[in-house]
Amino acid sequence: MSRKLKKKHSSILSAPQTDEKVKQELEDLMADIKKFANKVRAKLKIIEQNIEQEEHTNKSSADLRIRKTQHSTLSRKFVEVMTEYNRTQTDYRERCKGRIQRQLEITGRQTTNEELEEMLEQGNPAVFTQGIIMETQQAKQTLADIEARHADIIKLENSIRELHDMFMDMAMLVESQGELVDRIEYNVTNTADHVSTARGELHIAEDLQTKARKKKVLIIICLIVVISILIVCIAFSF
Repeated sequence: MSRKLKKKHSSILSAPQTDEKVKQELEDLMADIKKFANKVRAKLKIIEQNIEQEEHTNKSSADLRIRKTQHSTLSRKFVEVMTEYNRTQTDYRERCKGRIQRQLEITGRQTTNEELEEMLEQGNPAVFTQGIIMETQQAKQTLADIEARHADIIKLENSIRELHDMFMDMAMLVESQGELVDRIEYNVTNTADHVSTARGELHIAEDLQTKARKKKVLIIICLIVVISILIVCIAFSF
């Protein structure tokens, strides 16, 4: 997912002119990701509700504990994926902003990072064109590129904002599950340790049992020999 996004981002930023086809592909990809994220979140929510219902009837069920662990693992993985997605989008925003700043410098307009952020927050592309003389084709192309990058940033911010509530909901869920997962992992580790210890003790017991059997055999042989000697002695005494 992030790899495809980064590839589209690089294609757009490296192109001398805006490629509407690539931009549409990027928008379609973002829409698919949003749809997929909402679908996954809905399924995780259903699993969570089913677990909560079952907790009231059978808290000690081994199957319930397994499903809790699976749900927690899936939720964490989902948050990791969405975090990477947000990071990719934020990085693209910074690159778009850098592109705008460089284009403004070409037109002779110097801006600081803070000034550029203020201009972006206004959401009006006209603030970037103030003082730009559009007599040449290059100036017109520069303006078009600035407007395109500004439009990209607005779409990015809308995309991030739309997924923000869902992302925060999942992040809080994962955080609340953290202690539970840690306890489960601790119990699993302890169980594994106990199993290893038990196996070791079992091997020792088996060795002792084998040695005991050997001793019994030796004792029986010795008894047979002693009894044989006694029988021979008694026979000769008569």
